[in-house]
Amino acid sequence: MPHYYRASHLLRFRACPYNSRMSLINLDAVRSADLNSDPFDFMVVPDFLSADALAKVNADYPAIDTAANHALDNLSYGPAFGALMDEIQGQAFAEVLGERFDMDLASLPTTVTVRKFCERTDGNIHTDHKSKVITVLVYFNEGWDHEDGQLRMLRSKSDIGDYAAQVAPLGGTLLAFRRTDHSWHGHTRFVGERRMVQLNYLDQSPLAVAAQRISRFGTHFMKNVLGMR
Repeated sequence: MPHYYRASHLLRFRACPYNSRMSLINLDAVRSADLNSDPFDFMVVPDFLSADALAKVNADYPAIDTAANHALDNLSYGPAFGALMDEIQGQAFAEVLGERFDMDLASLPTTVTVRKFCERTDGNIHTDHKSKVITVLVYFNEGWDHEDGQLRMLRSKSDIGDYAAQVAPLGGTLLAFRRTDHSWHGHTRFVGERRMVQLNYLDQSPLAVAAQRISRFGTHFMKNVLGMR
């Protein structure tokens, strides 16, 4: 029976001033989270960010108004969001996550993209580009009452209903998985706000970052073509 990672309640909190000396992420939660192997290696960490940390980061979230992935380098944002981006790209996080997946992630290059909205062409079943080694998703929605838009860990490339786990994009949750030729994932159609940061560890090939960016451009181009039909 599929595992469900959902929330039936709405988080309520008030933003507080950001203290740059305090860590925003919960590394102990990453250390203790279950590493699942069905249908591929993945872990879900519901308490990666506390409610207080989530409030601070959301207050400084980039002002995005389009349904697309945006490169972090192209965005403006506040200090708390910036501090979180530094932490998830830092050595401490890479070492802890690498221990869980039995990989040396600290030595690998990374890319970070940010999005705020989801459109009807999102969620198609895919495995991620082959230049990616580990994909990390961090969610920022303060609540999620929708059945759609929840990421599914799939057993095949052809059936969105055949999944081992379903993860709601609820704020504070981290999802990390190992990219393989069968790491199929996707979600049912959702249109609306779906805040998410995607961190990818890439292989050590000097062409990996360029190949991943070319792949992303091609994906956006095809989505635009399909959306015009």
